[in-house]
Amino acid sequence: MLNRRLFSATAASALFLAGLMTAPAFAQTAVKLTLDWRFEGPAAGFLLAQDKGYFAEEGLDVTIDTGNGSVEAIPRVATGAYQFGFGDINSLIKFLDEDPAQPVKAIMMVYDKPVFSIVGRKSLGITDDPQSLEGKKLGAPPPDGAFAQWQAFIPAAGIDASTITIENIGFPVREPMLASGDVDGVFGFAFSVILNLIANGVPEDDISTILFADHGLNLYGNTILVNEAFAEENPEAVKGFLRALAKGFADAVADPAAGAAAVLARNETLNLETETARLTMANEMNIKTPYVIENGFGGVDEARLAASLETLKLSMGLKGAVTAADVFDAQYLPPAEERMLP
Repeated sequence: MLNRRLFSATAASALFLAGLMTAPAFAQTAVKLTLDWRFEGPAAGFLLAQDKGYFAEEGLDVTIDTGNGSVEAIPRVATGAYQFGFGDINSLIKFLDEDPAQPVKAIMMVYDKPVFSIVGRKSLGITDDPQSLEGKKLGAPPPDGAFAQWQAFIPAAGIDASTITIENIGFPVREPMLASGDVDGVFGFAFSVILNLIANGVPEDDISTILFADHGLNLYGNTILVNEAFAEENPEAVKGFLRALAKGFADAVADPAAGAAAVLARNETLNLETETARLTMANEMNIKTPYVIENGFGGVDEARLAASLETLKLSMGLKGAVTAADVFDAQYLPPAEERMLP
């Protein structure tokens, strides 16, 4: 009887200790993040932050969902359906200009140089010169962040838009329609459209890219969004979220192949080489810019952001009540030394 009792006590103690070892050290805050698009190479920074446990280290249990364009992420965050989002800061400016009471702000810049572009085919008459768009038919997915800046790009590039036909198309048919010649060019993010065209059989030397930022439209691009009500109630969670992302994006810059592998773990239909190239292109064109190299990832130049507001007033008909401080809140960012990219 004594041995049985001793065994029972010992077993109970072992189970108790095992429970202590397996229980989480602290309760995690569950949050949801909506991306701008599906899982592709440029999403690697988010996915590495999750896979490497950076979110967990900050006490966060993060669910990452795909999106349907960098404009649609904004209302998802504003309504509180998602605490965090990844969307176009210029569309956010327009959104807040229409209703300044909306509880959504940008808190970390990702695309220091926006990836807005029109991608065409040289064989269809579109070159790297914006004037080559005149007289052409362009395919435009309505929720696309690049198309959202079309009215701003027209005066910046000096285009006669009256000669251009815009056809509304869906994202799934965008590259196939350009590959088949049903349109002469399409709006989109350069790193997505170019590689998708190649996958659709278009020769690389037939592809032309007009990057808006290279032709007078000095705007910012996609940014991390936060629901303001959530941020005010959970400031440490927001700071932890950004610390984790800074590490995840640094890892994606240091090892694009590992970043692409994290993407393929969510979407096995993709090609590792293609997504590595897509991520490398985004890193070089949009993320690791000269400003970021000098000042760190995630921040903004307030004068540049203010100037972009003036540009958008003229091109998008803003009412003008929104200021840079209304749009971007830097208080949650880690110190600059923790945001340097390799």
